[in-house]
Amino acid sequence: MLYSSIQEQVFQYHKETDKAMSPSDRPLANPGIVLREEFDDWAILFDPDTGKAFGINPVSVFIWKRLDGQRTVDDIHKELQENCNNVPEAAEDHIREFIQELVEKGYAGYEVQQV
Repeated sequence: MLYSSIQEQVFQYHKETDKAMSPSDRPLANPGIVLREEFDDWAILFDPDTGKAFGINPVSVFIWKRLDGQRTVDDIHKELQENCNNVPEAAEDHIREFIQELVEKGYAGYEVQQV
């Protein structure tokens, strides 16, 4: 699938469930997915193409909003530590797992450079 970003660049999303995320990967939210924030800071990610929805908690919303193709997981983890109290040591692993789940669902991916 091809998607257009706000900057008029073309990105191709790929799912690589058999490959571990590398430290240099910069996850990118699928621009076709709709974030609907609820009154209690929880949210729903909705895919209008499939009709499927995925509920996420406030920390996941924080992470989702940073999937811009510019930040690494380490960058997101540092921002989480700067903005939240009592971030557990295992948070970076949880961030990776959450992003991997989004990739598997087609809600996020990685920029593929056009050759």
